Amino acid sequence: MCAHVLVAEDDEKQAELIRRSLLAEGHTATVVHDGATALDAARRLRPDLLVLDLMLPVVDGFGVCRALRDDAGPDIPVVMLTARSAEDDVLLGLDLGADDYMTKPYSPRELMARIRTVLRRGGRGAGARGEDPVVRAAGISVDPVRHEVRCDGAPVECTPAEFQILLAMAGEPERVFTRRQLLHRTRGFDRASTERAVDVHIMNLRRKIEADPRHPARLLTVFGVGYKLTGART
Repeated sequence: MCAHVLVAEDDEKQAELIRRSLLAEGHTATVVHDGATALDAARRLRPDLLVLDLMLPVVDGFGVCRALRDDAGPDIPVVMLTARSAEDDVLLGLDLGADDYMTKPYSPRELMARIRTVLRRGGRGAGARGEDPVVRAAGISVDPVRHEVRCDGAPVECTPAEFQILLAMAGEPERVFTRRQLLHRTRGFDRASTERAVDVHIMNLRRKIEADPRHPARLLTVFGVGYKLTGART
């Protein structure tokens, strides 16, 4: 079951650990670090599940959950993470509509098991819904289940880091990603990477997906900011 999971966790190390665990399970992940951004991402991306830390800045996890439950449209399953084990906090989270909760510190393996259970319970994820999990944009198709990339129908061999960069950028075409944001997508495979390593990945990807890598038409540089994949999502 491949799912898109939104992770709202202000502790960057914890967020990265969750992200890597989700990727290892075959899911895709979007990571945010405050409640206001979590609300925006949840409403815009409609993920299959939200992993939600209660102690978020700007808007706390209770506020995020309350706002999502007040929204019109389909519910998003929520697994809450809390450092506060007080019964009242747990009950309030469940009353606001959380599907499950875990108290810190927790085992990443147990968290993944809880996520699988919630996804199965709600029939969520591309595999559960029978939907096509392939992300497509600018003539590029990225299949997170089969770990395959095609460009104009032809197969493209990608390294794990290149695959994660394309998956992120095809999922949000026209969005400008900074090098640091793209580095976060690859760091699970290359812990020694620096932001300049992203430039190398982009250069190699252009050789694979551009008709003229010296004058790219798909994978563009936004000077002073980063890179974007241009082309309407299909």
